[in-house]
Amino acid sequence: MSLDDKASVISVGQILEDKSKPLTERFRALFTLRNVGGRLAIDSISRCFDDQSALLKHELAYCLGQMQDTNAIPVLVNILKDDTQETMVRHEAGEALGAIGSVEVLSLLKEYSSDPVIEVAETCQLAVKRIEWLNNPEKESCLSQNPYKSVDPAPASVDMGVLQLKALLLDESQPLFERYRAMFSLRNTATSESVQALAEGLKCKSALFRHEVAYVLGQIQSDVCVKQLSENLCDRNENPMVRHECAEALGAIATPECIDILKDYLKDPERVVKESCLVALDMSEYENNDQLQYADSLVKINNDANAANLVTIK
Repeated sequence: MSLDDKASVISVGQILEDKSKPLTERFRALFTLRNVGGRLAIDSISRCFDDQSALLKHELAYCLGQMQDTNAIPVLVNILKDDTQETMVRHEAGEALGAIGSVEVLSLLKEYSSDPVIEVAETCQLAVKRIEWLNNPEKESCLSQNPYKSVDPAPASVDMGVLQLKALLLDESQPLFERYRAMFSLRNTATSESVQALAEGLKCKSALFRHEVAYVLGQIQSDVCVKQLSENLCDRNENPMVRHECAEALGAIATPECIDILKDYLKDPERVVKESCLVALDMSEYENNDQLQYADSLVKINNDANAANLVTIK
């Protein structure tokens, strides 16, 4: 990385770390850093876990996991262990450790698999299963491909058809890891039938499971599940982690109906829901304009630098 590149990454990091900046701008900076990767990006992201926004902190952990860089392990371990952090933040730290996939954290994840906070415990159980699966020499090959390039908390199932996958998805007597595998297979199928099957999962008992269903529906971006997502978002008794993910999924789908629903919840009394709607509306602008780039902080910084140079030349 050249000195100019390092300076640009540092500038993006300064946007992320600046608590006076709008949340939407900081989110764009975060995803820019995720795309860039490297130690500078990880260090900048790691410095933001003292923020007041649980939504931002949870997204920090998510991005560190998606980067799959072992340099992020120490900060993620500290966040998972810190019971003063919000549940959704600790959960995301556990999931991120599973995404990185290092066997060095297996014993820690097993320890927190019995955490008194059920969402954290279930997350760590899934992370353990994922790392064990990754290191199993007899694991299945030729599984359906993930077109979304995300690092998922479980691999897809072997192909067994939508009806069988749906039955497994909704069978709450089955291990959570296997139900997640069915979930990701249905996502990869991405037909109206598979989307409707996934949407039924929004009524399952586990809040962690419901939140992941909302996440994958957002990845698919099909409008056939808008009704189900809006029902969970509008339910004030729903877990805020689930409501947040439903909001972001609606922002990704980005139909006029979705945008209207999100605007209705911009003043929700639950902070994470309110902020999710704000970020989702920002994302919807990108989804509805082919000319826009979401993680655009580097572009803006370079444009500003070029503009400054023009002023100097004049």
